[in-house]
Amino acid sequence: MSSRPQPRPGVLAISAYVPGKNSAPGVAKIFKLSSNETPLGPSPKAIEAYRQIGEHLEDYPDGPASDLREAIGKTFGLDPARIVCGAGSDDLLSLISRAYLADGDEAIYSQYGFLVYPINTLAAGAKPVMAPEKNFTTDVDAIIAAVTPKTKIVFLANPNNPTGTYIPFDEVKRLHGALPSNVLLVLDAAYADYVKRNDYECGIELVATSENVVMCRTFSKIHGLAAVRLGWLYGPEHVVDALNRIRGPFNVNAPAIAAGIAALADTDHQERSRQHNARWLAFLTEEIGKLGLTVTPSVGNFLLIHFPETAGKTAKEADAFLTSRGLILRAVAAYGLPNALRMSVGTEEANRLMIKSLAEFLGK
Repeated sequence: MSSRPQPRPGVLAISAYVPGKNSAPGVAKIFKLSSNETPLGPSPKAIEAYRQIGEHLEDYPDGPASDLREAIGKTFGLDPARIVCGAGSDDLLSLISRAYLADGDEAIYSQYGFLVYPINTLAAGAKPVMAPEKNFTTDVDAIIAAVTPKTKIVFLANPNNPTGTYIPFDEVKRLHGALPSNVLLVLDAAYADYVKRNDYECGIELVATSENVVMCRTFSKIHGLAAVRLGWLYGPEHVVDALNRIRGPFNVNAPAIAAGIAALADTDHQERSRQHNARWLAFLTEEIGKLGLTVTPSVGNFLLIHFPETAGKTAKEADAFLTSRGLILRAVAAYGLPNALRMSVGTEEANRLMIKSLAEFLGK
């Protein structure tokens, strides 16, 4: 018998999530392109709302985040009673895992899906099951084939991080139609605000007409509120009821609530962010391709850049070279992609420096 407390089985098997680096020692000016943050920052209205709460930090926040849920409901035409807010979508994904996974259960995620999915699954005592992808894109048939009587959750990031790929809504519906009714389909739509494809839907319609689908969204990306940790979930009444029973009583802080409400109202700022992203995503994809590197087509606010295994031209060497130029990208070896780097769309200065530096690295 051990002489000290032991974590539950499976916890020590977890490889802790490692965020993208945020510094380049010895470099005067850095451009952090490792965490998919918006280069335009948050709405000035959200900043002002945040500052006003600073006058009353002695007050607890509204536990159920009622005003924020009302604002989300008004923005998207949803019933606020079917919305749960959390400290980022990570918080909500953890709540879902705790509520719906037990020892011996299984949860399915795609091959290059968000690393938080297997982490949360293992933390709940369940088994993460990886479904292979095709061309760095979710393969619905592979997910369906992975379903067993032990399956309780299917996590689907659409668009997916770090690949930037997506599947059309018809494919999402086909996946849902093939799942047993007791399996919860979790649609992680963190990057939905950037998608401009006609065949894409974030999942609201499917949640509204189903009993086993939830959709998670975040304020960290297009709204630029990553620092305050804010996300929301839309789901069936019975799922919302279960999550509210285990949700922390004050899991969303007051400055985040105020900033979130203000951010939703500033549609002009959101549109500027979309336009900036559309312009520079296309620019980076084309220019990096001209340098002879493969870029996975992305519908998000980031790119997955593939490097050769040739000595002197590898992803690891490119990462070191770019860091020395003040460009901080995201290594994605932990996702099973040792020959790739993920780059967030940055400011015009950062994007142009990226192309110039890549060309220098490749000797072009």
